[in-house]
Amino acid sequence: MATNYENRVPVWYWVVAVLALLWEAMGCFAYLRDVSMTAADIAALPEGQRQLYAAMPAWQAAVYAVAVWVGLSGAVMLLMRRAWARPLFIVSLIACLIQFGYTFIVLKAADVVGPAQAYPLPAAIIVIAILLVWFSSMALKRGWLR
Repeated sequence: MATNYENRVPVWYWVVAVLALLWEAMGCFAYLRDVSMTAADIAALPEGQRQLYAAMPAWQAAVYAVAVWVGLSGAVMLLMRRAWARPLFIVSLIACLIQFGYTFIVLKAADVVGPAQAYPLPAAIIVIAILLVWFSSMALKRGWLR
């Protein structure tokens, strides 16, 4: 059976897909850690982080869950070479934007914990989410996803 050269997936695709899976798994781990914090864990946080944690509504935790678990599903779809990866990464990106938008606009996280602590990780998360949408779109256009 001949393989169509255009649909052959390069090695770097698999490297990106595995890295995406590891990144998304770390997000799921962070989510589980955050939602399972005990009162003692919360009390051990710096004051600003305690304020943000206390102000987080339940729906924001749900959006956080959507962002990480749907993102993990997107990474699994990349490994399975399924076109579902793209819409899953789009949903994950939208959830990230909602979650961090609320954190920065409504809760004013930068005022509470300072910009140096508030911005870097969320900025990296959003940039990577955008890159995963772009990567899955490119893979779909090249015929690497079915």
